[in-house]
Amino acid sequence: MQKTTPALELQGVGLQIGGARILEDVSFTVQPGEMIGVIGPNGAGKTTLFNLISGVLKATSGTIAMSGRTMDKLPIHARAAAGLGRTFQTSSLFPGLDVTENIRLAAQSKLGQSLSLLNFPRRGDAAGAIAEDCIKQVGLEAKSRARAADLSHGDKRKVEIAMLLAADPAVILLDEPMAGVGSGDVLGLVEIIRRMHRESGRTLMMVEHHMDVVLGLADRVAVMHNGSLLAIDEPDAIIANETVQSAYLGQGAA
Repeated sequence: MQKTTPALELQGVGLQIGGARILEDVSFTVQPGEMIGVIGPNGAGKTTLFNLISGVLKATSGTIAMSGRTMDKLPIHARAAAGLGRTFQTSSLFPGLDVTENIRLAAQSKLGQSLSLLNFPRRGDAAGAIAEDCIKQVGLEAKSRARAADLSHGDKRKVEIAMLLAADPAVILLDEPMAGVGSGDVLGLVEIIRRMHRESGRTLMMVEHHMDVVLGLADRVAVMHNGSLLAIDEPDAIIANETVQSAYLGQGAA
């Protein structure tokens, strides 16, 4: 049987800054269409891991590959062009633009069109059609003309996810998508992420402090602790892992 090339592969990835070890010897693979939840206490290295994968930081050891292509020397924009998409803990929207305009920018970038804010595509063209479809996928039709700055945290997260859908990356990194989101919006976001993963077959990694969200969505869960990968396994196995319980789960999610 032919071996499948991993969507994402890390081998011995580490980061040292000024002699301090931030991340050490992180190795795992993510298969195409798989969702990995990443958990761990504050300071465990979760966001640092995403920064290394996306190119915000450069690893000082090890290799990172996507679909068999080594990414170590590629800048952020080149990794995005290669099919990597990411959200951040804080909103990265254009606050003065409306929902449709934010998503159109992502569609224009994917289509190789100009990103000039003064030259938005006309209604009905390719970028506009993509934006409208992505707005429907996240359920924001009624707020398509609302300014991003005026949206709730939950709706801002939905716009960010719609922008990812418009850019159509093969691998998506979601960094705490529930951060700042009211309890009433959590279930809706969970369902959007579930559809984005299962219906489209996209590969996802998600850092999230809500344990019920991670356990309900992820195929496998990676546990970070003190800058190292403590364990990676199916959710039930992670819950039953005594080392994980003592290092993280027993302390409660931070």
